[in-house]
Amino acid sequence: MDRTRRAYLATAIGGGLGATAGCLGGSGGANGCTIEDEPTVSSLPAPTLGPDDAPVTVVAFEDFACPHCATYSLEEFPDLRSEYVDAGVVRYEFHDFPIPVDERWSWEAASAARGVQDEVDDGTFFEYADALFENQGDFSAGLITELADDVGAPGCAIQADAVNESYRPVIEADRQRAIDRGAQGTPAVFVEGRSVSPTYDAIANAVEAER
Repeated sequence: MDRTRRAYLATAIGGGLGATAGCLGGSGGANGCTIEDEPTVSSLPAPTLGPDDAPVTVVAFEDFACPHCATYSLEEFPDLRSEYVDAGVVRYEFHDFPIPVDERWSWEAASAARGVQDEVDDGTFFEYADALFENQGDFSAGLITELADDVGAPGCAIQADAVNESYRPVIEADRQRAIDRGAQGTPAVFVEGRSVSPTYDAIANAVEAER
C-alpha cells in the first residue's frame, strides 16, 4: 500500500509537521486556516468497523451529499451496528460513491472524511461521517473544519484535504468499485457481495441468512 499523505509530509519535513499539516503557507482558508497545496493520496484502506474475522461482511457505498445516505446512516445503520457489528457478527466497510449528488461537496466532504480516517482512525472516521450527515445541506469550509476539531482531528489539515481533494484518487477508486458491482445509486449495500435494500430489516435478514 502507498504511504499516506501524512507519512509523506512528515518524512519530507523531518517528522515535525504533525497536526499542522495543511496550515502552513499557501492561500487563506476559513476559520483562520492557511491552505497549502498538498500531494494526493493514491491508496487508503476502506474504513471498517467490527472484527476482521467476522463471519459476514457488509459493504456500503455512500455519497455525503445524498439525503438518502443521511437517512440510512443516521436511522438504519445504528441498529445494525448495535445488533451485529458490535456483537462481532459483521465486519462493516464504508466506501465512497460520489454520484455526485453535489459537484463540490460530494467530493470535498468525502476527502475531508478520509483525511480524518488518515489522521486519527477508522472509529473517528465514522463519528465524523455521522456529523457530516447530520449537517448535510449546511456544508462549508468552516463547518468541515469545526466538525473535524470536534472529533479530535486537526481542523485546518482536514479543511486542506477538502479544498485540495487530497484523497480524490482513493474516492474515485471506490466509485469505480461501486460501478463494477452494478450499483445504480446511493446508498448501495451489499451483504457478502449480494445487493440488498438499505434498510435495517433487509440487511439483518441477509446477515442472518449468511450466518
